Amino acid sequence: MGWLAALAVLAALGHCRGLRRSGAGSGLSAVRCFSGAELEDEAPAHLLGRSLRWDRHVPVQLVPQLERLESTGTRRPRRQRPPGCPELSVRTGLRGEPHERSISPWRYRIDEDENRYPRKLAFAECLCGGCVDVKTGRETTSLNSVAIHQTMLVLRRKPCPAGPGLVALEVDYIRVPVGCTCVLPRTAR
Repeated sequence: MGWLAALAVLAALGHCRGLRRSGAGSGLSAVRCFSGAELEDEAPAHLLGRSLRWDRHVPVQLVPQLERLESTGTRRPRRQRPPGCPELSVRTGLRGEPHERSISPWRYRIDEDENRYPRKLAFAECLCGGCVDVKTGRETTSLNSVAIHQTMLVLRRKPCPAGPGLVALEVDYIRVPVGCTCVLPRTAR
């Protein structure tokens, strides 16, 4: 199903003259240039078909929540601790969010790139090198915490070859860390 959705997005983007992959052809006529006023903070709506809906992606959905928590200063005390592997309690842990209840807990930070659409994305950061033992609630190194990545299609602003002050949009794929999981450690041989 994921491949079908990706193919649909690529087909929709193929119809947009202003988008092209890096290194694809050298013809300037295929590149659509935009002024800063045309782009503002978002990619032009006419380039974003129904198949390219960033609001469906969790890294985009979480940004307003994270910004609201940061601006009001109402983050929960356990989130204000410096990053580190938290001790988990079964009794109190059941009320938390999945990233707080996980035996490979993570937190979110906002990654901002002025030359990317969407400009802000929520990136997950693992809080432990190991994983939390469910019996003791403390970190153990018998397992390793690793980030889980999602490949996401984004648009990049690039200088336009048609003239100074203009920008072109190019399709790019980035790996976004969306959570963490526990894995067996690699053995040294």
